[in-house]
Amino acid sequence: MTSRFWGGGSDDSDDASDHESSSSESSEEEETVQASKYLRNSDSDSDASDDRRVIRSAKDKRFAEMSETCKEMQNKMKINDWVSLQTLFDKLNKQLEKTTRFNEGAPPPKFYFKCLISLEDFMNTTLANREAKKKMSSTNAKSLNIMKQKLKKHNREFEVQIEAVRANPESTEEDDDDDDDDDDDDDSDAEAPAAKTKGKKKKIASDSEDDEDNEDQDGGDADGGKKFQKQLSKADKKKEREFKVDPAQITYEMVDKKMREIMMSRGKKGVDKHEQVDALKYLVNVAKTTAQKLEIMVNLVSSYFDVAPSMSTHLPVAIWRKTVGVVLEMLVILEEHPNITMDEHYDVDSDKVDGITLNEKDPSAPCKVWGNMLASLERLDDEMFKSLQCIDPHTQEYVARLKDEPVFLVMAELVQRYFLRQKDTVSVSKVALRRLEHVYYKREDVYAAMVKLSKMQQEAAQEAAGKGGVDEDEEDPLEELLEEEDGEGYDEGKAKSLEAEMVIPIDYEMPACLSALILNLKTTIYQNGDERTKARAVLCDIFYLSIHDNFHEARDLLLMSHMQENIAHMDISTQILFNRTMAQLGLCAFRQGLITEAHSCLSELYQGGRVKELLAQGVAQSRYHERNPEQEKLERRRQMPFHMHINLELLESVHLISAMLLEVPNMAANALDTKRTKVLSKPFWRLVDNYERQTFSGPPENVRDHVMAATRAMCRGHWRKASDLLVSLNAWTLLHNSQHVIDMLVAKVREEGLRTYLFTYSAQYSSLSLDQLMVMFDCSEALVHSTLSKMMVADELHGSWDQPTRSVVMHNVEPTRLQQLAINFADKVAVLVDSNEKALDIRSGGTGMKRDHDKKSWDDDGEGGRRGGGDRGG
Repeated sequence: MTSRFWGGGSDDSDDASDHESSSSESSEEEETVQASKYLRNSDSDSDASDDRRVIRSAKDKRFAEMSETCKEMQNKMKINDWVSLQTLFDKLNKQLEKTTRFNEGAPPPKFYFKCLISLEDFMNTTLANREAKKKMSSTNAKSLNIMKQKLKKHNREFEVQIEAVRANPESTEEDDDDDDDDDDDDDSDAEAPAAKTKGKKKKIASDSEDDEDNEDQDGGDADGGKKFQKQLSKADKKKEREFKVDPAQITYEMVDKKMREIMMSRGKKGVDKHEQVDALKYLVNVAKTTAQKLEIMVNLVSSYFDVAPSMSTHLPVAIWRKTVGVVLEMLVILEEHPNITMDEHYDVDSDKVDGITLNEKDPSAPCKVWGNMLASLERLDDEMFKSLQCIDPHTQEYVARLKDEPVFLVMAELVQRYFLRQKDTVSVSKVALRRLEHVYYKREDVYAAMVKLSKMQQEAAQEAAGKGGVDEDEEDPLEELLEEEDGEGYDEGKAKSLEAEMVIPIDYEMPACLSALILNLKTTIYQNGDERTKARAVLCDIFYLSIHDNFHEARDLLLMSHMQENIAHMDISTQILFNRTMAQLGLCAFRQGLITEAHSCLSELYQGGRVKELLAQGVAQSRYHERNPEQEKLERRRQMPFHMHINLELLESVHLISAMLLEVPNMAANALDTKRTKVLSKPFWRLVDNYERQTFSGPPENVRDHVMAATRAMCRGHWRKASDLLVSLNAWTLLHNSQHVIDMLVAKVREEGLRTYLFTYSAQYSSLSLDQLMVMFDCSEALVHSTLSKMMVADELHGSWDQPTRSVVMHNVEPTRLQQLAINFADKVAVLVDSNEKALDIRSGGTGMKRDHDKKSWDDDGEGGRRGGGDRGG
């Protein structure tokens, strides 16, 4: 006995429509019963009524609709209307699809094949008549050509039935007559309950209930079956979905046909996605060839992806892990069977001869399977990225999700090996970039911990496998949970205890050295990648070198790649990676004590005050409708997961301290420069101005308060207080070599404090003792001597060494404060005079005071000339 599973893929929408039709029939019966209760002579007058309602089954209604469409097509053939024929042909095929689902895979009616034969004959006749074809309108001729292609492709599926009808059309007419007789019997059976209407309502109700019970026992109609299914338990429903056919009786064609029916119903309204997944999982177990099994598994992966409600939410973690398991199994099959390859542009029908696949004849022959392994890998990577964005990072659930990363890396490496065997260099570079983007931000110790965790999981899985697996007949509670939720509103917290952690294959060993792995990946990308892939690989390499304190190598790589010149023309995700790389490069320079380089790397990030948005670590509120909702949604999708964040407090501390160490000596050297012509950091100056405007400054609370208080202390020469304020910041605990950085910071504050002191107070001294400066700033003699010598060479300090007295003799060539103020006042007066002359010039429309002065002097010269000339003439 064949199962309903093999009959055809029934949709919930069709079941609902059948339920409505059956309910409407039952309501009509009830109306007839209630009306006949008050008609005493209804039986005797039944023959006399001409407009008696005829009750027809849903099957007869569907056949009648198809028959009417066929008759209408015959009429359109008579007038050679191919536009209408095209519309009616599509309508007829939709009616056939609904009828086949409702009748549980029953073959199409015979009149359908007769209609196809007549349509094909008429089309061949029309195409043979060239003169009539020339007289057609352009629209009608276009529809004829479309119908030629459609009908040829459509009749290929029913070649056997059409040939049988052509060979013996008389038997077809007899079968149609038998079908009509059966339909009449069904009509009479359907009218029987309506004729028995004289009893009481209770008796009628009990009879109808008995009929429904009998129908349920015999298979019943759609409505009865649906009511019966609602009373089934979950385990029974699961068993109902499975095959009831002996696997030995299942053929290649049956599995292929059922797989195509399932995939044709994808995306339709009312289709249960989890039932599709269960059906495909069973088809994987009963596939007849390895190629067919691989093809079903490709479709199974696609069905798993359909479980996600929308692209804005991530795939449930349990479904993601099941999908990875299927992909890993596919990769094992492809490795064991090198004759099978996957091709995205492969046409399945082109590999069939007489309806039989070539691989079915010879399983060892080379064969192709439709599929795209790269697309599946990228989708799994994106879904994992989205899940890390959505999960709360401060929970154990986030940590458990991070444990899936080694499994993904293993899968990506196996996919890369597959593409290497296929010699697909473009796909190899794309997979290598995906792998590189999962490891470039990790330090060696973090990667070593991940490798250690994967080995522990492998050992635990091996021990569990030795003790024995799980009973296959035992129900999976996670599957029941997914069926209840149907992929929408999936409760991660409820399923967290049911989700098993993914374990990488036992026979696989992850690369032990991270530097060697990154070197291999970037070499592969540089050899075979496109421009975008190479640019991202360069940025990942710079990031990796920066977190391992290789500043000079990372800087040289950045300058040689000319990335700063071309980054504005790249996509937004690459620009985010560039910003992250520059931030990490600045932190690396600061850890090495290169204050100027650190400030130059971080200054552009802090120029606009939107560091979180540039690093994709947060979304600011849109002001003045800067972004529409769609743009905000896209920006949220680009946010980095929490474990990849760069600490903003540490970044701000490094930027402000670097700016302070550069600006404070500059402020002291140009104290009387009111125009601020030598500003190095505008954000730092804005903070200084705001801090000076405050009436009362309390104790420092955040990073900015600490840096501003240290700035004020350094300007006054209190370098110890400034260093204590900076060392007390909590951000230094985030560094792996925090003590080394703190020692470097104290030394830099001491050196810049010495320079600031000399700029501020050197004019007040006639000489400075070297020993006194060593005591004041707790510095070595070499440091003080070198600092003073550098300032003298750069003309920043006007003085000379007096070796016998170990002191610096000041030359006092700089103007005093009063003289400097007078010079500034004179400059301002000159500017005021120039502005007044320009205003007068604009008002008079000429050259202003200069023109009057020139005219007056010309008149004086003219009068003198005339007088002199007169004297000489006299």
